[in-house]
Amino acid sequence: MSGVSRAVLRALAPLLVSAVVAVAAWEAFLRAFDVNPLVGKDPAAVWAYLFTDADAAANRTDVLEPLLVTLKDASLGFGGGLVVALLVAVVFVLSRSVEQAFLPVAMLLRSVPLVAMTPLITLVFGRGLAGVSVIAGIVVFFPALVTVVFGLRSVNPQARDLVEAYGGGRATALRKVALPAALPSLFAAMRISVPGALIGALVAEWLATGKGVGGEILRDIGAFGYDHLWASIIVLTAVSVLLYTVLGLIEQLVLARFGEA
Repeated sequence: MSGVSRAVLRALAPLLVSAVVAVAAWEAFLRAFDVNPLVGKDPAAVWAYLFTDADAAANRTDVLEPLLVTLKDASLGFGGGLVVALLVAVVFVLSRSVEQAFLPVAMLLRSVPLVAMTPLITLVFGRGLAGVSVIAGIVVFFPALVTVVFGLRSVNPQARDLVEAYGGGRATALRKVALPAALPSLFAAMRISVPGALIGALVAEWLATGKGVGGEILRDIGAFGYDHLWASIIVLTAVSVLLYTVLGLIEQLVLARFGEA
């Protein structure tokens, strides 16, 4: 068996186990709390809604169309937030004074609840794609920043001293030593940013745009459309877990090729 096949199996095995445990916990929760079946849909009901009911094809379309909107919103926030976090982390590592001046401000802004920030952000950036992407990007930016800064600082001192002994400056040491050493932290930031970006997009859609899965959830609650609501949440959760797993697989392959020895 090739290394790629083993990496795929290592990534998929926990995913399958987690899926079985999640379905069992879902069913047990509904039974333990005796949730009304009109409100709390079990796995069988969601499966029937999506695959075996007479209107299953139309139901899937109703779930997937807003999901694509949410994924687009979240992907822009994910990419933008991660890129900005990486650039700011590099600046912080190169300049302690800049970090000491701006990191407390960044953490103070992060302490403001996202729900409170959303109306102000929508006033500035509007209720369209830009506003939703900014909100999702904010959720991604702060944890990614802290994680990447930690990774860049976790460099082997001997390797850094070797670069400096050959005449390399701080920027060279950062490029040749710190960035490869920070790859695990960068991928960790990417994996934790996937659900964060989706949550940010959902909050923005719920409170600002009324589009995507967030807007559908709001309408489903008002219209008592719990079949659609549960199906949307389960599909979105499954996509989030799948993306998380794919990033984990990419991490294993990249680290095997480019990671620090």
